[in-house]
Amino acid sequence: MSRSGALDLASNVGGKIQKKEVLSALHKYEKYHVCHGGDREESKANYTDMVNKYYDLVTSFYEYGWGESFHFASRWKWESLRESIKRHEHFIALQLGLKYGQKVLDVGCGIGGPLREIARFRHGLNNNEYQITRGKELNRLAGVDKTCNFVLADFMKMPFSNDTFDAVFAIEATCHAPDVLDCYKEIYRVLKPGQCFAFYEWCITDCFDPTNPIQQRIKGEVELGNGLPDIRSVQQCLEALKLAGFEVLWEKDVAADSPLPWYFPLDTSQFSLTNFRTTAFGRFATRNMVKALEFVGLAPEGSQRVQAFLEKAAEALVEGGRGGDFHTHVFLLGPETSFINHESKINDSRALEFAPPATIFAIFKPFDGSITDP
Repeated sequence: MSRSGALDLASNVGGKIQKKEVLSALHKYEKYHVCHGGDREESKANYTDMVNKYYDLVTSFYEYGWGESFHFASRWKWESLRESIKRHEHFIALQLGLKYGQKVLDVGCGIGGPLREIARFRHGLNNNEYQITRGKELNRLAGVDKTCNFVLADFMKMPFSNDTFDAVFAIEATCHAPDVLDCYKEIYRVLKPGQCFAFYEWCITDCFDPTNPIQQRIKGEVELGNGLPDIRSVQQCLEALKLAGFEVLWEKDVAADSPLPWYFPLDTSQFSLTNFRTTAFGRFATRNMVKALEFVGLAPEGSQRVQAFLEKAAEALVEGGRGGDFHTHVFLLGPETSFINHESKINDSRALEFAPPATIFAIFKPFDGSITDP
């Protein structure tokens, strides 16, 4: 069902932005980021505009090259990228113990890939109108439009009553929040008492050196290419969750024992027929196709530039993922667990301190008035 053709890509660059205004919107988006002279606090203050411009500009590229689920996954050697993404989504659903008839919220749902994969989910919340429109169309085509619903809203100010949902999850979405504590407080508010919140997050580690120009360059390129106002540390996320009222029950690094690294699909030294468009040859073909489509006017002016910053971000993610003396953590915090918290340490001479995106996973349970040891 994913739009896979060149004309689909070209005609949808810019999303809800008028085609003649795509280049102008791109310039405004870039100016939010430090690598283009932007101010980090200003980007946080204007996060709604920044994130909306980002997803209007890039959604058609995401769907063309990656599919309907816009996230990474740990991966086994025999798996395709698509299979690993599905397993990643099934894992979070299984850990939440989702059952038919529950009311579940997908925070920052994109165009609803994970929502449709599990199909019993009832609500997906997103503040990007284009993605909501596209998601509804895909729900109809998948035959789940009666049970899966989209809500156009800001996850910092959700239009739901207190104690509404049986479970809440987010897959690489809350990293867009300007203030992660306020974001977690909102999730806590709409979640029923005693229930769980599960998420994967993008983080830097405690080893990240803000004075290191190489690390700062990589961080800036990742933020620009992924619509992020900032990238937080694991500890910042944990502290914010506890301050919001959640209890951390279990943590695990789901990528630690993965035979293939999370950034494998972006590594141009690899080749895959099943995911050809993310390979070096596939990117070369896409780059020249977009150039030709923009030249003849089928793609709006600025399309090449969007493709270029996405490619640069992919290179930065691989560079950051390969390097470093860093710790990666994955958090699964659920009731009645007997797992031991652990961490994995990777050593390399090039110190690029990024925890793998999509390996930060957490389930949290609200406090019931007393703190118990899990």
